[in-house]
Amino acid sequence: MTSPQRPAPGAGLDAILRPRSIAVIGASQDATKIGGRPVQLLQRFGFPGAIYPVNPRAAEVQGLPAFASVAALPEAPDLAIIAVAAEHAATALEECAARGCRATVVFSSGFAELGAEGEAAQAALGAIAARTGMRILGPNCLGAVSVAERSIATFSIVLEGALPPPGPLGIASQSGNLGSYTMLLARERGIGVSRFLTTGNECDVDIADAIAWLAQDDATRVVLAVLETCRDAPRLIQALEMARGAGKPVVVLKIGATAAGQAAAASHTGALAGSDAVFDAVFARTGAVRVGSVEALLDLGHAAAVCGEALPRGRRTMLLTASGGFGVLLADAATAVGLDLPAPEPATQRRILSVVPFASPRNPVDATAQMGARPEVLVEILAAILDDPNCDVLLLQLAASLYVPRLRGVFLPALKAMREKHPGKVLMLSVHGPADAVAELTALGMPVVDGVNASTATLAGLCALAEARRVPLRPAVTMPPGAPLDTAALRTEAAAKQALAAAGVPILPECVVHSAAEAAAAATRLGFPVVLKIVSADLPHKTEVGGVVLDLADAAAVAAAHDTMLAQVRTAAPQARLDGVLVAPMVRGGVELILGTKRDPVFGPVVLIGLGGIFAEVLQDVAVRPAPVDEAEALEMLRSLKAFPVLDGARGRPKADIAAAARAVAALSRFAAQQAAAVAEVDINPLLVRAEGEGAVALDALIIPVEDRP
Repeated sequence: MTSPQRPAPGAGLDAILRPRSIAVIGASQDATKIGGRPVQLLQRFGFPGAIYPVNPRAAEVQGLPAFASVAALPEAPDLAIIAVAAEHAATALEECAARGCRATVVFSSGFAELGAEGEAAQAALGAIAARTGMRILGPNCLGAVSVAERSIATFSIVLEGALPPPGPLGIASQSGNLGSYTMLLARERGIGVSRFLTTGNECDVDIADAIAWLAQDDATRVVLAVLETCRDAPRLIQALEMARGAGKPVVVLKIGATAAGQAAAASHTGALAGSDAVFDAVFARTGAVRVGSVEALLDLGHAAAVCGEALPRGRRTMLLTASGGFGVLLADAATAVGLDLPAPEPATQRRILSVVPFASPRNPVDATAQMGARPEVLVEILAAILDDPNCDVLLLQLAASLYVPRLRGVFLPALKAMREKHPGKVLMLSVHGPADAVAELTALGMPVVDGVNASTATLAGLCALAEARRVPLRPAVTMPPGAPLDTAALRTEAAAKQALAAAGVPILPECVVHSAAEAAAAATRLGFPVVLKIVSADLPHKTEVGGVVLDLADAAAVAAAHDTMLAQVRTAAPQARLDGVLVAPMVRGGVELILGTKRDPVFGPVVLIGLGGIFAEVLQDVAVRPAPVDEAEALEMLRSLKAFPVLDGARGRPKADIAAAARAVAALSRFAAQQAAAVAEVDINPLLVRAEGEGAVALDALIIPVEDRP
């Protein structure tokens, strides 16, 4: 749900991206200045609408009649560009709103990126947007461009060369320079761009607005998003879901993955960076695919646009090359990014050998230089591979062959013939080639990527986009607040487990006792062997003070261990308050998982699951999702773990009760969502998952209140 005072994501951006008239406040005669560049670019690229320079000290700006004020304009412009000093920005915005302007772009810097005083000034700009309904892009942004409409609301030096060609890629970036660099690379590669929009400090229009508008834009087929952070999690999630619902792939370059990067993002944008793993979880839920560089952003975005609806059916990849060395490189790179390399069927291998008897017909298929001898040779090899039932996608490596006219005369006709024969199969090329040949191939619906690693990474991204389409949409669920927790649940393991049990997390029967005799009697009722644990709000790490005794086999051992343990704890922690001793059954076998929640500063409560003990931390094998999740999504989390084979009966182990583990994950996630106001973290370590059909139980639990995690 969006905040009531904010427009729905994407609302009102038509005036920014499809304006009929543009005013430039602070317009300059000097085309090298920020106020002069938009006037010069609008005229140079032939904006068909009215251009209104506003400058009280000039009758004319760059050959256009100038106006002394916004009030003096002959009409209310759709869009106004604010290119004045920060201290004058609010006044300019008020004048634009009073004149009836629908939207503004604020280039001015000197706001939240400078600290508390700048934050207050920026908040005043946001208040103008909220009060008047006029959308404000910025401040501290590089503005927007609509290529086909030749609408230029930027001062980016990238356009001093030329506009990129019109095309299917929409660029939405919080960072102005990263966004404009993406547009520059697109132009250099001849890749078409529909829109370019940078949001800067986001006093009003944010990255969610940009993604949502592009999701509804007929000129945009793929959205490229550059994120530094997220200022409104529900809006971002809603926008990503809108794009997915519209069938528009979203490729995300999320920067600030490291602690150092997150600190830099905060100082740059005045934003609070959320956990990088949680961003990944949000992207996974909403079908966005993340990349690690601007180059990869363009590679995957362009490939997705070229493929359209014809994405790979799966990750089974056949590699074809004329070189054994390149084949090895491709195989290594493909395996590293998670592509499967099945062997062709024997019939396919025989078919390849019938054309080139000295080929290596396995995967990678090394057809030698002979595949460039005649078009019909390559056609038959390609047909054999694409007809193979194990082939979801074919990656053809041509190195720099297309620079050789004779080879180009072989490869291009052969590939055209194959596209006509197999219109639904994904045939991708790893090619360093001339721009016109690359354009001819992409026009046939074949993505072309330069470089071995880049091509396999792009192909893996296409597979991820295809997989995301097959995952059902899961709109965000809002849980009503739960009943207030007993304060004891925030103090001790025993009370925490009772609170979690009431929420549906399974626990063992256990009880708190206050004497050796009570301990022996409780152990007899529960059944041997048992475990004793100290109960104390002051001792979250019980083993460090001798507060845990395992595997007690009879009543006498329990009574003796009770008194010995109390004596050890009093010696090790004389100031600790002792609230009794917990007696619980001792269980063996099964797989230990760590299950927990935390309250992310951006996305709120999230749930995580991973292999227990030291492995979750050392191996970083943890699945994270925003809370709550249902049992189906919890099962997906478990299956995504590298350690899932341990649960699934690897090497003759008994299969674990995965369904019970998923129920526990879902139950804890609901608890975290309902108790978000009071609970900062929950730690269940371990969640013991028993053999299939025997359930799962939380053996230890800790609930940390919000006041302990500022």
